[in-house]
Amino acid sequence: MSFLGTLDWLVVVLYFIVIGAISVWSIKRKKNSASEYFLASRNLGWFVIGASILASNVGSEHIVGLAGTAAKSGLAMGHYELHSWIVLILGWVFVPFYMRSRVFTMPEFLERRYNEKARWLLSIVQLLSYIIAKVSVTIYAGAVVFNSFLGIDFWTGAIILIVITGLYTIFGGLHAVMYTETLQAIVLLVGSIILTISGLVEIGGWNNLVNSISKDHLNMFLPLSDPNFPWLGILFASPIVGLWYWCTDQHIVQRCLAGRDEKQARRGTLFAAYLKLFPFFIFMIPGLIAYVLASTGKIQLPQSDQAFPVLVKTLLPVGIRGILAGGILAALMSSLAAVYNACSTLFTMDIYRKVKPSSSEKELVRVGRITTAAVVILGMVWIPLMKGISDVLYQYLQSVQSYLAPPIAAVFLLGVFSKRINGKGAFSAMVVGFIIGIARIVLELNRHSLSGILYTFATVNFLYFCIFLFLFSIALMVIVSLLTEKPSEEQLNGLTFATTVSADKAKSRASWNKFDVIMSAMVFIFIIAAFLYFSPFGVAK
Repeated sequence: MSFLGTLDWLVVVLYFIVIGAISVWSIKRKKNSASEYFLASRNLGWFVIGASILASNVGSEHIVGLAGTAAKSGLAMGHYELHSWIVLILGWVFVPFYMRSRVFTMPEFLERRYNEKARWLLSIVQLLSYIIAKVSVTIYAGAVVFNSFLGIDFWTGAIILIVITGLYTIFGGLHAVMYTETLQAIVLLVGSIILTISGLVEIGGWNNLVNSISKDHLNMFLPLSDPNFPWLGILFASPIVGLWYWCTDQHIVQRCLAGRDEKQARRGTLFAAYLKLFPFFIFMIPGLIAYVLASTGKIQLPQSDQAFPVLVKTLLPVGIRGILAGGILAALMSSLAAVYNACSTLFTMDIYRKVKPSSSEKELVRVGRITTAAVVILGMVWIPLMKGISDVLYQYLQSVQSYLAPPIAAVFLLGVFSKRINGKGAFSAMVVGFIIGIARIVLELNRHSLSGILYTFATVNFLYFCIFLFLFSIALMVIVSLLTEKPSEEQLNGLTFATTVSADKAKSRASWNKFDVIMSAMVFIFIIAAFLYFSPFGVAK
């Protein structure tokens, strides 16, 4: 049953009207070429890029899940939300190579750097993971939120979400996606900030929150004996996953590729880095507030994942609730649209164009639209499965990235830092790494019937497994590369630090100044301060 009043519904309707107007404006723009449709003509500025990156990252399951995690187990998972410094690595380390290569997709970059087989492998893996995990999970979480916030039944909510988001993505391409995401990021941040401030006022301020909660809940660095999030594991594993997600995943990096030049793309990541500082405070802190209010009997919290909606219902007046509802819808639509567009780009540019290289620009755009529609339909087909999904499996899907990310992160990282790594080494690391990751998934699902070394393999902490797999992928890549021929200088030209010509270095240097450096340094300082504050040396001592 919806807890929104008439004024709240008016706010929600107004949100949809504005989204519709932006979509119509964007759809009317010319999109006759692949660059216009998939990369918004490579002409976007830093503000749109940065806001779009955040909106693509934050989905409804992200918001509800973070608050629920904080309410249940504290701030340990906050490491994944303080990844602003990795967003800066995207801008400072990878963006120059991506922009210089003029690629459409991350698999295309791997082909430029390594070989065609690496491109095919990453294309297929990313497409399957998007369709099976990201699209389906986002739709499932979205339908659940529709039900809890708006009182709309699961099936109706899922179909509304799919159809509306699918329509403007199909006809508007990346331009429509990114401009709607800009508005959605603003709505999401404003609504969540209002909720956080309201919660702190309700419990008497920050000091009262700190004094009313256990030190373990405030500690981001749990002891090595902790079975879930030992500090050593999360300190090193979360950056590996972050490197894969922020620096190599198509639905994030595509926003940078749409920048008009390297300067705008880098400043877009700088803006995104600052925006990414917010989720830790406006999604996780409300979870702590809900925990305190529930422990004192001021609210009823039947499940930790209900922390965010219960706070909205309890603390916010009519009208303001509508802003939060709009923010949740914004998170739903932006994350889903980003995945739709990424799937469309990957299939069209990495598979269809490779199979049919003589395709015209208009044909590629048409195939892109058809692919988006197909992904929309596949998402609807997956609804029955996702509707019956168990909470355990849903949580499990969130950890799958720790098993699949390490080989991809290793291949991209060494690809730009070492000119000796070749295609055979990269392909070997990806294939073997993926096999190991998938084996872990299968064995973990069947761990209760295992014993001996297989049981150990299936049950070692997922954070440590991520670290081991990353190091193994690097070692395998280096060994195979050293045992096989060197890449040619022609193939490496401009794609590694050692093979970047002076003209490109000068052009890249001209794209940033002291302002960019100072603002980037401030992000690092802020994150270090947050780590120290929420540690045994700070508020958790």
